[in-house]
Amino acid sequence: MQFVENENTELKKSTSELKQAITSIVAILNKHGHGELYFGIKNDGTLAGQEVSDKTLRSISQSVSNHIEPQIFPIVTKEIEKGLDYIKVIFKGNDAPYFAFGRSYIRVADEDKLLTPAELENMILQKNIYQSKWDSKITEFKLTGADDRTIQKFLEQTKQSGRTPVHSDDSKVVLTKLGLLKNDMLSYAAWHLFCDDQPVELQLAVFRGVDKSGFADIRISKGNLFYLLETAESYIKDKINWRVEFREDMKRHEIPEIPVSALREAIVNSLVHRNFNDPKGNEIAVFTNRIEIYNPGKFPEGLTPEDYIKGHERSYLRNPKIAEIFYYTRDIDRWGSGLQRMNKECNENGIHLSFDIMANGFLTTFYRPVDVSDKKVSDDEGSIEGGIKGGIKGGMKGGMKGGIKGGIKGGIKGIVLSGDLMQLPNRQKDVLLLIAENNRISISDAAKQLGIVRSVAQKHFDALSTKKIIGRIGHKRGGYWKILVSLEKLGI
Repeated sequence: MQFVENENTELKKSTSELKQAITSIVAILNKHGHGELYFGIKNDGTLAGQEVSDKTLRSISQSVSNHIEPQIFPIVTKEIEKGLDYIKVIFKGNDAPYFAFGRSYIRVADEDKLLTPAELENMILQKNIYQSKWDSKITEFKLTGADDRTIQKFLEQTKQSGRTPVHSDDSKVVLTKLGLLKNDMLSYAAWHLFCDDQPVELQLAVFRGVDKSGFADIRISKGNLFYLLETAESYIKDKINWRVEFREDMKRHEIPEIPVSALREAIVNSLVHRNFNDPKGNEIAVFTNRIEIYNPGKFPEGLTPEDYIKGHERSYLRNPKIAEIFYYTRDIDRWGSGLQRMNKECNENGIHLSFDIMANGFLTTFYRPVDVSDKKVSDDEGSIEGGIKGGIKGGMKGGMKGGIKGGIKGGIKGIVLSGDLMQLPNRQKDVLLLIAENNRISISDAAKQLGIVRSVAQKHFDALSTKKIIGRIGHKRGGYWKILVSLEKLGI
């Protein structure tokens, strides 16, 4: 067995270091709530051995229980490795802050740091916040203030997720069984989840550069948490860049520059874990090089985002009832794993992600793969011309049999639709891509490639012309189509 000293594990050469061991147990409990300690192991992991008797084990157990407040009861056992005896101590506790000999410590790497009065005060404050279960308390708001459509939509989502907690369509029955209603009065969780008339605010903005010196769009939304989640997700989807690809199945695929599931996870976390007693709103800020998602709500004291990314920490729920409701809709898949999932997905897609613990909040930042303010049009790549050349190259490479398929795939890879163009109906997007690949395409040929009748294709061409996105140059038979929107608007 390998022995390594870290944030959860302490190694002591012998029981002569019992006092220091008790200090380490307190430090680990205050940081992680559980851990292990060994006597008879040097701090470099070398097995030294330790004389062990029943009296020794009892003495350790009694000393730990007598000198740590609040009291804990460790499991102390004798172990044997390579013919040498040593002692294993397993401990846990959920009542931090803990004290050893009247002083409190916190684990930092493999060291025990004495907590300052300010840090200790903050730990006690955080403990009260997390244990108060404030969101289960009853408000003065009546059931009639809840939006029945939101409740019914919630029920539909739980059915789709396979986590239906209540088999009833009656709003009163649902909220009562979920512990969100008592004597027709809503709990704080129910109020924030299902009532539109409330103070929770979401600020959304797009900035023209990498700082807040100038903005292109700014909005403020208020409403229930489900509405704010939907609003935030739609806003970000509209503001990020998307590329359209035709893959092996020859179907269109819209690919976001940042994985939408990771963005949604960050939004859900920011709403579920916010401090609802703080009047400051949640924020979504879109810069040319990054997207920031901020929520007012301090990170659990003594822990870091890295602790959760590694998957070794339990979740601290500031708003447990609200978190439970989002679990039923599968917006929270498993408590305490959100940061880990976001980090994994961004790594798989080459997106840099950072987490910052702020004085009174938490910030998640997704760095965009390309600074949209620095986009340039080249002759061969990132432009319509590049797409066409790619299409020709793909067609030549594919030969007669694969020419058309290779041509379409090669051409469309050079085109990225973003901004307003992403709001077009899908068929109009398809038409636009076909024109970019072949500006002399006829409406009849476009209809065949799209699998629709000519009259329907004509309507899509006419719609794009009316919107001044495309125009016809020259004679009906000998002319060609021209894309009228700027290359910058195309996002290429």
